[in-house]
Amino acid sequence: MKKYFKSSGEVFDWLSSFINLERGQKPKSFRIERMEILAKLAGHPEKCAPSVHIAGSKGKGSVTTMLAAILTAAGFKTARYMSPHVIDIRERICLGDSYFSEDIYIGAGDELKHLTETLLPAAIDSLPSAAALFSPNAPDPLQSDWQGCEPTFWELLTLLFFLCAKKSKCDIMVAETGMGGRLDSTNVLDPLISVITLIELEHTSFLGNTIEAIAGEKAGIIKTGKPLILAGQCEEALRVFKKTAKEKNSRLFYIPEILEISDIKINAQGTKFSLSSAHSSFNIPIPGKVQAENAALAVAAVKTAFPQIEENVIRSGLANLKIPARFENITKEEQRPFIIDGAHTPESLRLCIETFCFLYGNGGILIFGCAADKDSAAMARTASRHFSRIIITTPGNFKASNPAEVYEIFKKTAGEEKTELILDTKEAVEKAQSYTHKINLPILGTGSFYLAAEIRKIVLMR
Repeated sequence: MKKYFKSSGEVFDWLSSFINLERGQKPKSFRIERMEILAKLAGHPEKCAPSVHIAGSKGKGSVTTMLAAILTAAGFKTARYMSPHVIDIRERICLGDSYFSEDIYIGAGDELKHLTETLLPAAIDSLPSAAALFSPNAPDPLQSDWQGCEPTFWELLTLLFFLCAKKSKCDIMVAETGMGGRLDSTNVLDPLISVITLIELEHTSFLGNTIEAIAGEKAGIIKTGKPLILAGQCEEALRVFKKTAKEKNSRLFYIPEILEISDIKINAQGTKFSLSSAHSSFNIPIPGKVQAENAALAVAAVKTAFPQIEENVIRSGLANLKIPARFENITKEEQRPFIIDGAHTPESLRLCIETFCFLYGNGGILIFGCAADKDSAAMARTASRHFSRIIITTPGNFKASNPAEVYEIFKKTAGEEKTELILDTKEAVEKAQSYTHKINLPILGTGSFYLAAEIRKIVLMR
């Protein structure tokens, strides 16, 4: 097979040239059949090892990382797939908490490009079903809503993960959905167990504008005869999950009914808590009650799918967790605390601010930016009363955003005197730090993982 790439950077640069579903695609762009064709052409690398599949509105990245950390501590060679990345795009496709070796990324990239340039065109020519999905002139009525005739960025990124997992001869894959579940490119998996975190209204233009509709999309990862570990939900979402689990003959483990989380103690270094199923407490190096709840999901999933893993191994995996932009302290010496977090839904923001104010008090400085499809009005209502200064900025350039509109919303809620708009994130950070020097207040940067990543780079890489 032809060699196309010399580095992982070249592989990811090539992938980035494909259509990105977070940049203007429409709801009908999602077609799981395309991913099924791609997986078949690649020799079904998604079947190379058992898997655990995670979906949800918030916390799924933390749960994915926790599961991978526990399984790695147990001695499993664990391939991990999640998004977004904070420091390096390779964070999305990892082996445990480390990157794959360069030869794995390069070999998988060569195979993937060969597939798109040679195998896929041949399949389109020979299979009417493939032509209907990949040709812009095919009679498929949905094609008018699909931009272009190439596989999407997310489909190819997911397939790259599967190929890396296969080439590394991993023991287990832990994979997080990108958005939704039913039509997500990861949903070609047939996992040992599915995990669903808390559901909120999100991505409503793609997933539906009711909790029931969004829960229905997330419930699409539940597989026949395979257990489901489910976080606490509102009644509307819970009904959907119970109904789907019953239809799929999937045994439902509902966290509020099977585990009690108690003795939660939070400090700037992390969170300590106990579970009713355990004989002692656990420690996570991330502050926040929500992280104890995420850990409960991970522990329940491990105990269900891998009952042979001992509790001390679970404890070790959680204690050595590494995950950026989850209430991460990026404070430099002799400065007031500077925290970044990827909270991007009203509930995740509420929990983030609750932890921030518990540790550092009310009246700090907020740097905020969110994508255009987020509920900025609800987040403004949550945040406004807790901060003395609020700086609205641009949350990176990966997703569409409208900082001026967000600023108007926050200004109306928090007041013009304490709200300002600084589009350039570097300038926003410098302005927040100038306030800190004058009035000695802590800083929280949140609203988007992309914003947290940008702030992290600005502060730590000077």
